[in-house]
Amino acid sequence: MFMRTERLFLRPVFPEDWQAIYEGIADFGVVSMLARAPWPYRVADAQSYCRKPAPAGSMKFSIIAPEMDGAPLVGQIGIEPMADSPHELGYWIAPGWQRRGFASEAVGGVLDMARAIGVPRVDAGHYLENVASGKVLKANGFIETGELRPTTCAARGGAVVLARRYSCDLRAGVEAPDAEAA
Repeated sequence: MFMRTERLFLRPVFPEDWQAIYEGIADFGVVSMLARAPWPYRVADAQSYCRKPAPAGSMKFSIIAPEMDGAPLVGQIGIEPMADSPHELGYWIAPGWQRRGFASEAVGGVLDMARAIGVPRVDAGHYLENVASGKVLKANGFIETGELRPTTCAARGGAVVLARRYSCDLRAGVEAPDAEAA
């Protein structure tokens, strides 16, 4: 699956992306806000991530800024089914590309794709100190659930960190089919 937003191109992760992914995520400020990324983040971690196929029912994308010189990879985004929720959203933006609205735009794009393939709901969370991520989620229709979930952070040595939880009903605002037309 591919998607073009106003300024971004969301495309599958290619094996050749490993170097740009490594350069973007090998920063403790980035990985310390993610649950599963290790620290230190190594070249082998990026190469393995790029070779690993997306799990069944999930979407995994590189976020590309095609209008910029060299069409740089500015981050990653994905949605995957989880055991404890229908689908979970995750994303990161490389430090040099933050505060430009790329996260919000990429989230909007991936939610549009999820809606198009019939995903009914997407959940997400952010560590309490990552206030910017909460703003991105709210800007894209996510509603706080009121839950603060203890979440393990691999980059912080497996420490348990509180995460504020959100949910987005992708069926909201969608008209039910006319029963008479069916």
